[in-house]
Amino acid sequence: MSAPLAERLRPQNLDEFIGQQHLVGKGAVLRKMIESGRVPSIIFWGPPGVGKTTLANIIANTVKAPFYKLSAINSGVKDVREVIDRAKNNRFFESSAPILFIDEIHRFSKSQQDSLLSAVETGTVTLIGATTENPSFEVIRPLLSRCQVYVLKEMEKKDLRTLLDRALTEDLILKDKNIVVKETGALFRFSGGDARKLLNILDLVVAAEPGKKITITDKNVTERLQENPAAYDKGGEMHYDIISAFIKSIRGSDPDAAIYWLARMVAGGEDPAFIARRLVISAAEDIGLANPNALLLANACFDTLQKIGWPEGRIVLAETTLYLAASPKSNSAYMAIGAAMREVEQSGNLPVPLHLRNPPTSLMKELDYGKDYKYAHDYDNNFVKQDYLPKELKNKRFWDAQNNPSEAKMRELMKKLWG
Repeated sequence: MSAPLAERLRPQNLDEFIGQQHLVGKGAVLRKMIESGRVPSIIFWGPPGVGKTTLANIIANTVKAPFYKLSAINSGVKDVREVIDRAKNNRFFESSAPILFIDEIHRFSKSQQDSLLSAVETGTVTLIGATTENPSFEVIRPLLSRCQVYVLKEMEKKDLRTLLDRALTEDLILKDKNIVVKETGALFRFSGGDARKLLNILDLVVAAEPGKKITITDKNVTERLQENPAAYDKGGEMHYDIISAFIKSIRGSDPDAAIYWLARMVAGGEDPAFIARRLVISAAEDIGLANPNALLLANACFDTLQKIGWPEGRIVLAETTLYLAASPKSNSAYMAIGAAMREVEQSGNLPVPLHLRNPPTSLMKELDYGKDYKYAHDYDNNFVKQDYLPKELKNKRFWDAQNNPSEAKMRELMKKLWG
């Protein structure tokens, strides 16, 4: 039985690598490092199927370093220590440090990541981690500070076209078949910028056509995928397409749809912490001030998951999902910070009014820092009118209360205070 198409076409060097030209194109920073043979520890951050594992292999081949691979899903501290010991014992004088590649490093616990620190710091191994999650939140700070972070992007249509052409003309199995590509719309749409998913779909469609001539159209690609939806990288589809449907169902106040997409993720083995993080974001972005308790519940959900684990954690996720979906919605906080950020970008660093500045020294007092500031609690109703924005933005509005009972009360209070 032949290997999957994605494995058969895996690039062996940088010249065969498609996409990520900002990192590996001629003269790009990562390419220069690889070609020089001096590669630091690295975190590759990007969606599935864009070349994180492939780049790690290419780096090891180019610098001629031993290559060790662990998956954060099924490796523990013991596995990490065993690999580091093997790497230490197998290293020869003046040879390149062994490369330890850890896939989905965001799933490593703090203690697992701690076990890597000494080996990375002393140069026993060169760490290359791959993650689909923001490493600023998922990788411990001491480890992150010892690594360069490179962001990989979804493949563009031209990259997918190049990959498709290569598969049809260079793969030992496909190039002997009479394959005609009439339409690429469905191929590229279903692949979603994921090279592995594109090749899996192509493999599926070709295998389903027994005739000598194989014609690829949008219609037959769609039909094949509907017959066998799991065949085109279930993990990638679930991680991006289903989480999108999940969040949009909550935003759209449809608890039945939201709980269905949650069940799909639970059944598919999605990381519970990933779901919980998205619930916290949804509570702040889509429910916001219409029901501030939503954010409290979402945070409690996240904390509870850490305490009780799985499978009972699915009940906590379900409770939070239903509460968020059934809550009134407001994105006024999301809109307000967006408007304020645009103002900051446009107007730059405007000076803080003198009366709002803190005067910790006598010199600052002489310069009128804090002069004429009115302490709100000295006035009736703990409020007094004064300017809090830079003078260039006087009376500028960023937040508009939306039409829900919670924000209606806030609006009335603001009217009462400010007129």
